[in-house]
Amino acid sequence: MAKIVVEQIPVLADNYVTLVHEPNSGATAAVDPGVSEPVLERLAAKGWQLTHILNTHHHGDHTGGNLDLIRRTGCVVVGAAKDSERIPGLSIEVAEGDTFLLGGAAAMVLEVPGHTSGHIAFWFPDSHVLFAGDCLFSLGCGRLFEGSAEDMWASLKKLRELPADTQVYCAHEYTAGNGRFARLVERDNQALLTRLEQVEKLRARGLPTIPTTIADERAANPFLRADTKSVAKAVGMEPGADPALVFAELRRRKDVF
Repeated sequence: MAKIVVEQIPVLADNYVTLVHEPNSGATAAVDPGVSEPVLERLAAKGWQLTHILNTHHHGDHTGGNLDLIRRTGCVVVGAAKDSERIPGLSIEVAEGDTFLLGGAAAMVLEVPGHTSGHIAFWFPDSHVLFAGDCLFSLGCGRLFEGSAEDMWASLKKLRELPADTQVYCAHEYTAGNGRFARLVERDNQALLTRLEQVEKLRARGLPTIPTTIADERAANPFLRADTKSVAKAVGMEPGADPALVFAELRRRKDVF
């Protein structure tokens, strides 16, 4: 299958819109376009024509640009069938296990509820790229607005099982703040400390900390490590405690951090 080219666009306060281009066909998607103008500007600079929008969930900072982009480019919107009434302009409905073709590049659809009930992720296995929306963040995860801790823990485990070299594009630049919380949880995690040094250098230069990788998140993200002794201990639970309960306490503490 064809490989994709990825362009990341910072928008709003801390969001990222990502352009996904399949060069053989010229097909191009915008992932979670909260606004339209920066997307159109980058498309013009690259000489790409927008053919699709990929929405991971319905929140306005991910879908706010949909209708204007449809009007100005004629693109079509791909999103969760479960959110058919909440995603503006949705015309291609997908669900767990579906494959979406962007030109010659295949994306597998993964249902990852927790942040919202209809949240999905798009995984391009041949390109080793995951678009995780607000489910998995670098050193963190999304808040539980519509799902339970059990839902989100199951979703994070699903993403954790993807190949280690998978590049993870999430939709927000939250790494530095997530890292400050993560350091309170696992003060002696060397992988985390190394990652935080990298993050500090990148942000000092005004550079994004995204993408991350599944390997790096397995090693340093406490929300993917709720089934480890060190994280259970950090939230006052015994080794072997139910990881969903550990995760729930971890998420509660982060919410008030």
